[in-house]
Amino acid sequence: MSMQQFAGGNERFIRRYEYEDCWVIAADVGLSEDEVDVDIVGSTAIVVADLGDRVTETEFELPAGGDADVAVRNGVLTITLTK
Repeated sequence: MSMQQFAGGNERFIRRYEYEDCWVIAADVGLSEDEVDVDIVGSTAIVVADLGDRVTETEFELPAGGDADVAVRNGVLTITLTK
């Protein structure tokens, strides 16, 4: 396994883990599943957060991969991409 860590302008961390058969991207969003919508377009993840009084959008590049599984649990967004 290898790991890379990035901090965005808002100091939220994104970690990218590489395993033999998949990539796992984990981001601390601090929101519930109902407040976050994720679209995967090509190799870009588009994350839209609806906070009621405002909506924010963030995009980041994903490693090359196949099918994507997206989950939000306990404020952590996880994207798993098969290789």
